[in-house]
Amino acid sequence: MHTVNKILQHLFLMCIVAAVFSAAAQSNSDYRLGSGDKIKITVFGQQDLSIETLLNDKGTIDYPFLGQVQAAGKTPEEFQHLIHNGLKGDYLVNPTVSVSIVEYRPFFIDGEVENPGAYPFQPGLTINKASALAGGYTERASLSKIFIIRSNDPDQKSINIDSNALLQPGDIVTVKQSYF
Repeated sequence: MHTVNKILQHLFLMCIVAAVFSAAAQSNSDYRLGSGDKIKITVFGQQDLSIETLLNDKGTIDYPFLGQVQAAGKTPEEFQHLIHNGLKGDYLVNPTVSVSIVEYRPFFIDGEVENPGAYPFQPGLTINKASALAGGYTERASLSKIFIIRSNDPDQKSINIDSNALLQPGDIVTVKQSYF
């Protein structure tokens, strides 16, 4: 009976680990690159084509042989295919390319937090965790009046959100004041 419990515990832990990795892979596959992201491009066996660079204000990078390449709006996987296809043929027969995010662009938090400003984004970041990075809420903070401007919203409209909502890189969070 003891062995059966150990096996069940082991299976349970394996299921949890698989779920976590699946969620992480899903969130990274949905992520769109943008201005301020720092990425690493590795072309295996080609040291001179492997670089670490920051996406400029236009969301482009300068890449050897390809010149200005648009990265903003693409997933890391889409950008990886773009680099692969650009190098394939004229430069390399079948390049093996990898694109990874070294550092996400920051998010911004202002209003009723102790230390408003820009902070490095981390996957899984909620409004509550973001406020903790900013020193916590002030005494006057209203947890029901938290607004966000999503970086991917072309209209840049401010919407009221819950303090447990997930942040995205480049988002601007404003914590309003409570009057009571």
